[in-house]
Amino acid sequence: AHSLGSKMTPARTSATFSSPIVASRRWIDGLTFSEQMPLLNLSQAAPSEPPPEGLRQALADAALTQVDAHLYGAVLGRDELRAALAAQISTHYQAQINAAQIGISSGCNQAFAAAIASLCGEGDEVILPVPWYFNYKMWLDLSGAKAVPLTLDDTMLPCPQKAEALITQKTKAITLVSPNNPTGVQYPAELLQRFADLCRAHGLVLILDETYRDFDSRSGPPHALFQAPHWDQNLIHLYSFSKAYRLTGHRVGALATSSSRLFEIEKFLDTVTICPSQLGQIGALWGIQNLQNWLRGERQEILRRKQAIEEGFALLKPKGWRLLGCGAYFAYVEHPFAGSSLDLAQDLLHETAILMLPGTMFMPKGHPEGHRQFRIAFANVDRDGIHQLFARLAGFKPH
Repeated sequence: AHSLGSKMTPARTSATFSSPIVASRRWIDGLTFSEQMPLLNLSQAAPSEPPPEGLRQALADAALTQVDAHLYGAVLGRDELRAALAAQISTHYQAQINAAQIGISSGCNQAFAAAIASLCGEGDEVILPVPWYFNYKMWLDLSGAKAVPLTLDDTMLPCPQKAEALITQKTKAITLVSPNNPTGVQYPAELLQRFADLCRAHGLVLILDETYRDFDSRSGPPHALFQAPHWDQNLIHLYSFSKAYRLTGHRVGALATSSSRLFEIEKFLDTVTICPSQLGQIGALWGIQNLQNWLRGERQEILRRKQAIEEGFALLKPKGWRLLGCGAYFAYVEHPFAGSSLDLAQDLLHETAILMLPGTMFMPKGHPEGHRQFRIAFANVDRDGIHQLFARLAGFKPH
């Protein structure tokens, strides 16, 4: 009898790495920490507090009184939320977006997955700057597309000329995240425009993830991409309500692009989830309508923590650490030690009670720079916690 197992193509999940967040949670399983040195968890970029009470009350009221909060709904989302987000984007970017250009998804990760499904066939390529957002690399692996790494310059910004050199007949899109995950760097408007022009010239789509736009330190529109005529032909804009309104568990994200592309995206969303969470959408709409002043306060607090990172880093600089990027929820740093960040991450956890992700988790396998780098997700650590972080890192000596 012939063995079929050796001739079968392995499942895509077996060829894809595990989520760094899942892996890092396993590191702390069974560990205990002292009152003198409690755990500083700097691994995940997600709010740890629930939404404001008013939003929670709105969710409770909807659950009790709105029948449609418990039923299937429109695949591309509730009409009122699509219209509200279109109006908000129009105001924020000083452009004119309509509801037909908006689709609601079950989180921003799904928005990216849906975008890729509408763009890529087997073996098609998507250019991703490295260090990259690991879930995007994971999805490209799972979908049969190829992630093409684009290395950054010394300021942690991607170069359009380098990107152009990577374009092949199989390239379908370039994906950018700004403010960036994992580096925190905010991409200048001029740089985003150059990438949009590059995509237009080569018939590609620019996928721009602005999940953290509400925590951008700049005032005014962060770019003018929405102001271009026919912007929706070469741009897919991604957004998440999770960070802005603390709705992580409700899974509500969004896409802005052409209605014709949303027609294709709808096929994917209908197959995977049928519709986004009704309660999550109701909460997102309530947030848009009622929480803008509160959100401004949240932004200011994040900016204060960013400042604390930049100021506190002076304690580490003489010891050879480098701050490579900082903004929104993240700081990205280079350590001075001989060992790999992957090993050092667990040494830091056991010796200093600091949990942060090594750069190896954001890089292609074997990429040397990842072994020198860490991502610090500081959104859930107050200024006192940030001071503790630097004091502990300053005293750390690897084995």
